[in-house]
Amino acid sequence: MAARWRACCSRAPPRRAPSHRAAPFPRPGAPTTFPPHLRVCRCAVGRAGPTSDPRCCVKALVKTEARAGFALRDVPEPTMKDNEVLIRVKRAGVCGTDVHIHEWDAWAQGRCKPPFVVGHEFAGEVVQVGSLVTDVKLGDRVTAEGHIVCGRCHLCRTGNSHVCPNTRIIGVDRDGCFAEFIAMPATNVWHLDDNIPYEIGGIHDPMGNAFHTALTGTTIPGATVLVTGCGPIGIFAVGICAAAGASRVIASDVNPTRLALARQMGAHDTVTPDQAEAAVRRATDGLGVDVVLEMSGVPAAVHQAFALVRDGGRVQMLGIPSKPMELDLAREIIFKGVTIYGVVGRRMYDTWIQMTQFLRSRKFDPTPVITHRFPLEGFAAAIHAIKSGEAGKVVFEIG
Repeated sequence: MAARWRACCSRAPPRRAPSHRAAPFPRPGAPTTFPPHLRVCRCAVGRAGPTSDPRCCVKALVKTEARAGFALRDVPEPTMKDNEVLIRVKRAGVCGTDVHIHEWDAWAQGRCKPPFVVGHEFAGEVVQVGSLVTDVKLGDRVTAEGHIVCGRCHLCRTGNSHVCPNTRIIGVDRDGCFAEFIAMPATNVWHLDDNIPYEIGGIHDPMGNAFHTALTGTTIPGATVLVTGCGPIGIFAVGICAAAGASRVIASDVNPTRLALARQMGAHDTVTPDQAEAAVRRATDGLGVDVVLEMSGVPAAVHQAFALVRDGGRVQMLGIPSKPMELDLAREIIFKGVTIYGVVGRRMYDTWIQMTQFLRSRKFDPTPVITHRFPLEGFAAAIHAIKSGEAGKVVFEIG
C-alpha cells in the first residue's frame, strides 16, 4: 500500500470530467458485470468500464513530504473496513491546523508523518456502507467527528472520549477529507438534517469547538461574556452566546475584518485589546464579566482574560499558546476564585446534539462567517486568504 501511495503521489492528476465524480458506486457484495479479477476504477466510472490498473485513484490534496507545501495528486481510493462508510466529500472547511501543516512548522514536524491526505472538516454523501454498519445508509447526508477514539480506555468509558489518549485525527494522524472520498467509522458519522446545506455541515468541526467552549459548564442566559480572539471559532462563539441569551457579548480582536464579522454574528461591543478593559468596566459597572472565552492563545489575551473576569467567574480556554507561559496563580486565579475549563475538540456527542438543536432553532446561523470558497485546485489561494487575515471561514467546494 505504501508503495502504491507514493507512486500515485508522484504523478500529476489527469484531466477528468466533473461528471466522473458523481457516479454511484456499488455496495460491498453488490453484483457486478465485470470479471472478478478486475476492479472498477473510480477514474473510469461513467467512461470506459473496468480497468486492471492497481492504482485506482481519486483526487486529493496531499502533504507529500516533510517540507512546506501541499500537492494536488491522485491517490489510491480509500480502503473501507466493515464498520466504516465511504463518503463522497461535498464541502470541506480549511482550518488553521491545515495552515500549520502546509507551512511545516515545529508543531507539524513533531506530529505529522507524510505522505497523507490533509483536511479534517467536511460533509458529504454516503456512497458505500460496510457490512457491519446498521444505522447509516446509501445516500445519507452526513458530516463526521474527525477525532477517532479507542472507545475502551478509562476516559472513553467515563464520558470523556474528547480527551482519549489514543485519539487519531483525520488529516493529521491518518488520511483526511481534502479529497473526493473519505472512509470513516460509522460511529463517527453525524447525520445532517435535509435543510442544512453541505457548506454548513462541512464546518461542524470548528463550530463544535465553539459550542464546547461557550456552553460547557457555563450559564450563558443573562450573562456578560467577553470573547478574546475572533478567528472563525471565536466568531462562532460570539453568535452562540448571543443566540443563547447572553445579556452582553463583548468581542475583542486586533483585526477589523474579524470584528466586523463578530458584530454581524451578534456582538454588542467590538473592541481592540487596548479598549477591552474600559468596555468591560462600562458594561458591568466595574464588576468584570461573568464568563471569558479565551480563543486566541496569545499570552497578553490570557492575562487579560483573568484580569477582566469577575471574582468567582469562569474562564473557558480554547486558544493554545505557541510556547509555555507564566501565570500568577495566586493573584489571577486563586484569590479571585476563578474556575478554568480547558477545551479540547468536541464532547462526544453532547456538543453535536447542541449544534443540531441550535441550527434547528434558526437562532444561530453561521453562514456569514464563511467568506471565501475555493475549488480544491485553488488551495494556494485558500491558504493565502487565511494567512492574510482578511478571511472568516474558508471552504473547499469539492463535490
